[in-house]
Amino acid sequence: MRRTPESELTQTLSAPTASRTGFRPDIQALRAVAILAVVLNHLWPTRLTGGYVGVDVFFVISGFLITSHLVREATASGRIALASFYARRVRRLLPAALLVLAVSAVGTLVFLPYPRWTRAGAEIMASAGYVENWYLSAASVDYSAINDQATVAQHYWSLSVEEQFYLVWPLLLLAAWWWAAKRTWPPRVVAVIALSIVIVTGIIASGLATAGMPSQAYFVTYTRAWEFGIGGLLALLPFGRLSRLAANVLAVVGFAAIAVAATAFGPTTPFPGVLALVPALGTAAVIAAGTATSRLWHSVLTSRRPVQWLGDVSYSLYLWHWPLIVLVPFAVGTTLSTVTKVAILCVALVLAWLTYRLVERPGQRWPLVAASNRRTFVAMLAGMGAVVLAGGALMVAGNLRAAADVPPVSVTIEECVGPQAMSSPEECPNRFAPASETVMGARNSYFHVPSECVARPDLLPFGSRTATVECDFSAGEAHPTTVWLVGDSHAEQWKGAVFDLARQKHWSVLASFGGGCPVIDAPFIGFREPAPAADQERCRAWSTAVREAVVQQKPDYVLTSSAGRVQLVDDGTGRPQGMQFTDGLERTWTVWADAGVTVVALGGVPFNGEVRSPDCVLVNAGDPLACAASRGEAQPRDPYLDAAAQANSPGIRAFDADPYFCDADNCYAVIGGVVVYYDADHLNLDYVRRLAPPLAQAMGIDSR
Repeated sequence: MRRTPESELTQTLSAPTASRTGFRPDIQALRAVAILAVVLNHLWPTRLTGGYVGVDVFFVISGFLITSHLVREATASGRIALASFYARRVRRLLPAALLVLAVSAVGTLVFLPYPRWTRAGAEIMASAGYVENWYLSAASVDYSAINDQATVAQHYWSLSVEEQFYLVWPLLLLAAWWWAAKRTWPPRVVAVIALSIVIVTGIIASGLATAGMPSQAYFVTYTRAWEFGIGGLLALLPFGRLSRLAANVLAVVGFAAIAVAATAFGPTTPFPGVLALVPALGTAAVIAAGTATSRLWHSVLTSRRPVQWLGDVSYSLYLWHWPLIVLVPFAVGTTLSTVTKVAILCVALVLAWLTYRLVERPGQRWPLVAASNRRTFVAMLAGMGAVVLAGGALMVAGNLRAAADVPPVSVTIEECVGPQAMSSPEECPNRFAPASETVMGARNSYFHVPSECVARPDLLPFGSRTATVECDFSAGEAHPTTVWLVGDSHAEQWKGAVFDLARQKHWSVLASFGGGCPVIDAPFIGFREPAPAADQERCRAWSTAVREAVVQQKPDYVLTSSAGRVQLVDDGTGRPQGMQFTDGLERTWTVWADAGVTVVALGGVPFNGEVRSPDCVLVNAGDPLACAASRGEAQPRDPYLDAAAQANSPGIRAFDADPYFCDADNCYAVIGGVVVYYDADHLNLDYVRRLAPPLAQAMGIDSR
């Protein structure tokens, strides 16, 4: 292969590219493919498992188009009119985006239960300011946010990334042009070098971040910036020498790469990382092929009006489809079925078309704002301010409702109410009837801390976080029974029953919880998947500290649990996870029991979010049996019960709550008129408190 001399390369890059500057039906078709992939993935996530790569297709397209425009302007005039550029972006994107946010805020207020208002309001505000991706990244660090339900504005994360690119890239391109002029270098050469550096470092950073902090990496800007860079690089390089055959093959390979990513990738695929190269380079291949020649094999299909129309409305369709997916189940009162999903798709297409015709296109030419850049920016601030106020009002309303909704000091245990209905099926014929209250608010929060408890940041901290509270229910007794409750949030969800017993029996309680972390004599490596090294070390250090503190302090009882079915340990033996976990628990408890502590293993409760929609009860309030799940799926084998049985020690007891959640066939989400779960993964405080009597029995104490 003949090498291009440096002088020839310089001349080539400094010359205008061979890109076509007119309308590109192939790019419009790429938009159609991208939006179709995203929408189908959101509606049928188990069918088109990797459809989320449509976002990456959009990023490459944006990098190409924006860079093409900026380079043409800089080449022609030697400058970039930044104010005009930003004003055009504002008129093109904000009217539709702010409209959908405003409608979504109203929809949230009207259709969603009040516990969703605060988070939705915060995300609407973040989306209006185009920092939603950073908000979601920060929230993903919070273990308690794992079970938060998606809001109407969550999909604005990708628009935030794109707007941040629009803000920064023109400045970097101007800097490249200025630097080149100072040194009499061809500006395109400088821009290509700069972009190449951005792309290479970005891919490396994306791979490292995806491996080290996957939840945050999905949203942050620097893991995606290189995709815009690939599009920008295409705008700077010439493709006029490609033969028609080569261009056709390149386009076919590009579309195939996108299709493979959309069908082969899934929710467990490490993404974006290096694998994002597949859809990104696929998109780049299609664009490059279309830059070299106008009519290709795929044009027979991609140039047809339905495909082009879908590309036209792709932006508005992206804006509308997600709020509909979130709101419709609550509006119609049922879980999404195939018919409902098809209806959502049709409504979203209609709204997208209307928004495109009545908002997107007119907004770019509206005389009142298009007459000057200053008016455009004033209108932008006014619109963003209005939406921020709407989001803020939603937050305030949610917080006010939550503040007024505190748990009662005590509950009355009644036959046929809550778990007691499972004890006497003959006397409780309506044990699976609708719940009297389906909205899980502050009064149902399993993590509620009563006034008797005081935070102890100095005692058993979980890294830099306070993990421990001390609760004095002793009523002045000189030597109260001491009870410790330790583990992760699956131990924390039992606080209601433990605190009610403590108040009744005058106990002194210490509760310490590490997010996603078991107290176990085995090296923790992750929750569902391997965790970053720092998270592993934090969990191991806290677990060791708790195990040692139990031996030193010798409380009368230690109650413990965690999400052991999905937590990973590695003791180096290579044995199955269940065996390693069970043995690690047994070693821990045996040491405690030998120290004179009574250990009570709190058995795992049935899965919720893994086997049904977390919103199932809300949207099927009149028919809670629609939320019943097969016992075999909902209640797999539990290492805590296995470890207690394996230990066979009088000092190690087990509380198997299974009979209060399941019968021989199914496990239920509403029992005895009480909702079982607070969120996708934890119990309703009211339901837990009604389990205090059987918990006391498992501990070997009188529950009266």
